[in-house]
Amino acid sequence: MGSGSNVEGVRRQNLGTILQLVHHAGPLSRAALTQRTGLNRSTVGGLVVALAEHGLVHEREPDPTRRVGRPSPTVVPSRDVVAIAVNPEVDALEIGAVELGGSVRVRTRQEIGHLLSPDETAERVAAVVAGWTADALAECRIAGVGVAVPGLVRDADGIVRNAPHLKWQDVDLASPIAQRTGLHTSIGNDASLGALAEWLFGAAHGHSDIVYLNGGASGIGGGVILGGHSIGGAGGYAGEWGQNSPSISDAVDRRVPGGVLEDEVNRARLFAALGVSDDDRLADALASTATAEVGRQRRILAASLANAANTLNPSMIVLGGFLAALRATDPESFDAQVRSQMLAAPAEQLAIRSAALADARLLIGAAERVFERVVADPLLAAR
Repeated sequence: MGSGSNVEGVRRQNLGTILQLVHHAGPLSRAALTQRTGLNRSTVGGLVVALAEHGLVHEREPDPTRRVGRPSPTVVPSRDVVAIAVNPEVDALEIGAVELGGSVRVRTRQEIGHLLSPDETAERVAAVVAGWTADALAECRIAGVGVAVPGLVRDADGIVRNAPHLKWQDVDLASPIAQRTGLHTSIGNDASLGALAEWLFGAAHGHSDIVYLNGGASGIGGGVILGGHSIGGAGGYAGEWGQNSPSISDAVDRRVPGGVLEDEVNRARLFAALGVSDDDRLADALASTATAEVGRQRRILAASLANAANTLNPSMIVLGGFLAALRATDPESFDAQVRSQMLAAPAEQLAIRSAALADARLLIGAAERVFERVVADPLLAAR
């Protein structure tokens, strides 16, 4: 490779570094970018100008109340660069447009009375995108589509190997969405993307080692961040906590071999025990009603979290969906129950939190698959 190619490669990498910083950390001054990157001031200035010319960032005047020294302009990610984020579930299809910087600009939830097929999913996504580009996103640049699927997704090619609750197996979902929308499409596991979102923008921001578990209509999934890296495993299937078999006397039916966590800690069982039919009513009922089923599920979940924490030694466990609602009935006693089943040393540094991004976390995580591509080559993505 010639020296010209090397120089261009370094510049592309530096552009990505600057864009990633303002995307994940929010508005930063040129001085802060210089400090964080270790690049000199003039180089940072040139990179910011290039990103601004391509509509990926803009600069605003610094706070006029700061009188010490010569304050530098603040670099802000462009709100008009968006990713389409999609989350198909057994009972609904949620679609959002997420801005560079991690804010959801617009979203819609379509309640579905049947299981979506991949083709129907693509058709619905394309229809929503067409409507938005003529209205809510008319002035925006759409960088691509990211999809958070409740199932096993192969990292190498984005094939959905198995989404059992949707009854999808070995499905290429990216191609029909890309064909219908004309947008580059990336697929990922929903819980792994939820973990990414909570790490970058939510409850686990600032932590390098986290375990994330989410409970929803399709069961329990999870994600792992270790040493500041999202861990996918050999094929991208890591974090399937819901498929672990709990070894505990509270299991509903110990005579049945192969029972797994998501069968025992289960939203439908909670609905039945508390006489509710949706997540909002579930949260209210859990906050005001104590039943044997609620206590049983909390004990099993606590034991499973202790096993995960003993194995991976995270500094934080983040719970989303109905798992967060289970903990919220009495957070202090739940957290103590987890720590009581752990080794003392890792228990000392463990924090347990509810997901901070609420029901936006999967959309924000799915959008991150698109923005990863933008950061990898900002000027190419801006064309």
